[in-house]
Amino acid sequence: MSASTVLIVEDDPDTREMLGKFLELEGFLVETAANGQLALDKLQGGVRPGVIVLDLMMPVMDGWEFRRRQMKDEILATIPTIVVSAAGRDRMAQVSADAYLAKPIDMDELLTRVSGFCKA
Repeated sequence: MSASTVLIVEDDPDTREMLGKFLELEGFLVETAANGQLALDKLQGGVRPGVIVLDLMMPVMDGWEFRRRQMKDEILATIPTIVVSAAGRDRMAQVSADAYLAKPIDMDELLTRVSGFCKA
C-alpha cells in the first residue's frame, strides 16, 4: 500500500461501493472495510493507507471505538482520518480526527480532503 491508498470504513455496502468507485476514478487505490474491527484487522495486517475515511455508526465496532484503538497504536495513530457521518457535528466532534464531513457527502469536498492527505 502507498500514500495513494484510501481505506474506506463504512457499513452501508452501497455507500462503500459508491465512495470506492468515485475515488478509484479519481486515481486512488481503495481498500474497504464494513466495520471498525475489519479495518483494524487490515491495518494490523499491513495495509498502510494515506488516509482513512471513517463512518461512525457501524455494527461490530463503531467509528468511535475504532478511533480509540487506532490512536493507542503508535504506527496506526499517524494515519490521517476523515470522519464521515450523519451523526451530527456534536457527535462527530467527540472523535479526534483530521477532518469531518457530514452525510450526505459532498463529493467535491471529499476529494479535496482526501487529496490533501494523499496523491492519486
